[in-house]
Amino acid sequence: MLMTKRKPASVGEILTEEFLSPMGLTQAALAEAMGVPRKHVNELCNDRRAVTAPTALILARVFGNSPEFWLNTQRRSDLWAAMNSPREIERIGRARPLNVAA
Repeated sequence: MLMTKRKPASVGEILTEEFLSPMGLTQAALAEAMGVPRKHVNELCNDRRAVTAPTALILARVFGNSPEFWLNTQRRSDLWAAMNSPREIERIGRARPLNVAA
């Protein structure tokens, strides 16, 4: 489980700072390579869209890395957000372990 208070890099930050900028790619060029609308890429880059399994597979194919890389990046961001949201902390705190014998 994540134990850090430091917010992990989001999918949008990774995509923009580690891939698009160094490769000199525009969002439009990435959208074309992915076979998706530019709006899809824009929403990923601006953290308004989460990476799904199909999107992870597409990004992995385009960039030559693994779908797990993209899904783990999304997972880290989602877990951090849940662990640092007062609303979610309260909701999680209401959960009680089951005492069931196996």
